[in-house]
Amino acid sequence: MNVEHLIFDLDNTLYPSSGNMDKGITQRMMNFVASFFDVSYEEAVKIRAEHIRNFSTTLEWLRSEGLSDVESYFAAVHPPYEADELEENPSLRPFLESIRIPKIILTNAPSEHAERVLEKLRVRDLFTAVCDIRTSGLLGKPYPQAFRSALEKCGGTTENTLFIDDMKKYTDGFAALGGTAVLTGDKIGHALNPKSNAVAKEKPLRPGRTIRIPSVYDLPKLISELSLSN
Repeated sequence: MNVEHLIFDLDNTLYPSSGNMDKGITQRMMNFVASFFDVSYEEAVKIRAEHIRNFSTTLEWLRSEGLSDVESYFAAVHPPYEADELEENPSLRPFLESIRIPKIILTNAPSEHAERVLEKLRVRDLFTAVCDIRTSGLLGKPYPQAFRSALEKCGGTTENTLFIDDMKKYTDGFAALGGTAVLTGDKIGHALNPKSNAVAKEKPLRPGRTIRIPSVYDLPKLISELSLSN
């Protein structure tokens, strides 16, 4: 495989899920859910767990329950100070610079969150574009249109582009389009629900695949192995 483009997930892919930002996002999200349903925090966690597998994101689920003001959700979950929760990682920039392949971000968060994170990590200039959840009409990964929007933005195809994410249901979505997805990390979540509306309705011309690597920092080795397999 000739890898000519890279599509990176952002949260828990470019920085570890063990940090304070992941905890902060989760807490603010669950507070919003609790307020929306007028229940306790603990009950909100339970309700979300019962429903989320059928949806691509918490936002999609809440919209199905009647949420109309999505900007209020974004503002609550991703406040301006959120970047303060993120620790700088001096090894990230040289790692990304070592991979001399064009890169973009595909995130299910709003663009303002992505911009804050990339600036805090000091790597914004290494990505040619950010495709956020608004780009794909608020549906996001693993909906096919989210991946197609990203492919169009970077000028790639499923045959020459790697998609890197930490969530299995999202890598499943890219593989379902015939692409090669890279699943990284140890908190990969659940597989894509076959009954989900996000499942691609058309079969790809060639089967896709998902390759598991322990860490995003193992990506250069994988790219080399893929190029040698041609």
